[in-house]
Amino acid sequence: MRLSRYFLPILRETPKEAEIVSHRLMLRAGLIRQEAAGIYAWLPLGLGVLNKINAIIREEQIRAGAIEVLMPTIQPADLWRESGRYDAYGKEMLRIVDRHDREMLYGPTNEEMITEIVRAYVRSYKDLPLNLFHIQWKFRDEVRPRFGVMRSREFLMKDAYSFDLSAEAGRHSYNKMFVAYLRTFARMGLTAIPMAAESGPIGGNLSHEFIILAETGESEVFCHKDFLRFEPPPANIDFDDAAALEAIVGEWTGLYAATSEMHDEKAYGAVPEASRVAARGIEVGHIFYFGTKYSEPMRAVVSGPDGKEIVLSMGSYGIGPSRLAAAIIEAGHDENGIIWPEQVAPFHVGIADLKAGDPATGKLCAELEQQFENAGLDVLLDDRDERPGAKFATLDLIGLPWQVVVGPKGLAEGKVEVKQRRGGAREQLSPQDAVSHIVAAVKAARG
Repeated sequence: MRLSRYFLPILRETPKEAEIVSHRLMLRAGLIRQEAAGIYAWLPLGLGVLNKINAIIREEQIRAGAIEVLMPTIQPADLWRESGRYDAYGKEMLRIVDRHDREMLYGPTNEEMITEIVRAYVRSYKDLPLNLFHIQWKFRDEVRPRFGVMRSREFLMKDAYSFDLSAEAGRHSYNKMFVAYLRTFARMGLTAIPMAAESGPIGGNLSHEFIILAETGESEVFCHKDFLRFEPPPANIDFDDAAALEAIVGEWTGLYAATSEMHDEKAYGAVPEASRVAARGIEVGHIFYFGTKYSEPMRAVVSGPDGKEIVLSMGSYGIGPSRLAAAIIEAGHDENGIIWPEQVAPFHVGIADLKAGDPATGKLCAELEQQFENAGLDVLLDDRDERPGAKFATLDLIGLPWQVVVGPKGLAEGKVEVKQRRGGAREQLSPQDAVSHIVAAVKAARG
């Protein structure tokens, strides 16, 4: 992609309303634009990140056995009355009346709707277990939206919903998602620590939040430092092996980890002092097992092997891709801008032509662009007629993992400059070595 033909509305000044790093950088780097309080348009660069995040989430959900669907954003109020949550949910629910005076709502979550879908089609124990997921926009009318897309009113969510015949089977489904989440966040370059959590309005008595540590995190967290060295589950994990999954979940929940809401000072005090970590954290995922909370009042039942009715056991599992984009920035940035991990960067490589219009540098830049694209990398070529400093500042601000600088002086020596955004390491390489080096690094990061 040529930057001269791209839509990248960079801001030189930091907007006054941006309180945290991710909000400031997402606005300045042209990822998003605020359209109303807590409502944002995703511009091309931001949408590129969002699509990369969604792709990883989707792959890991499918790997764990979940099946993708897509539910509507507008839901009938009667479904929520069945579950008993319509009046209890509060003012965060945006209620709507259509032209026929039917009460509707803009969905803040989808437990009721997915239960209605499953009860309509799943009638036999032979159809279970089942896990359905979707990636869909949601709306919660926050009283005070703030921090950009970190706490917005409209947000993108991945929701998965499991249906099982028993609490034991439901726990296995829960463990599948627990392990899938560990892999999902690790693939985005994040270390997410599972912490026991309150279930809130979702309900149930088994719940974990997945927290990444970040200096600008919204909540205080406490954990054992050994979490920071844990390796994520391998790609070839057998999700049907209940014992193996239980062992992984046991390892990841065997050490102390809690948010301030669940913090137990006595239990934390039992952790060796040298192993205690008290830090700030950002929630990037939340999973729940709530049994029959929705299936019982909504009569989601199947016929068992003996012909008797079985009320389905359920769980729900959420990840906010739009929130994740901000969380990744909070965990990876410096004074010059964003530092994207290779796995979610909107472009893997930024090429800076230091003498736009020069036939020799233009020719080499085009060749490099083609070679990177042939290797499956996303490339942004800055071919604008701008001074070099402006091009360097742009590439640092938008945070592309790799930069290749092409100028007449280096070209005369048969070299280009390669800069790694994370850490700022630079080296002079031949064009071919530059391509080989970056392609190998990106593929290694992808796993």
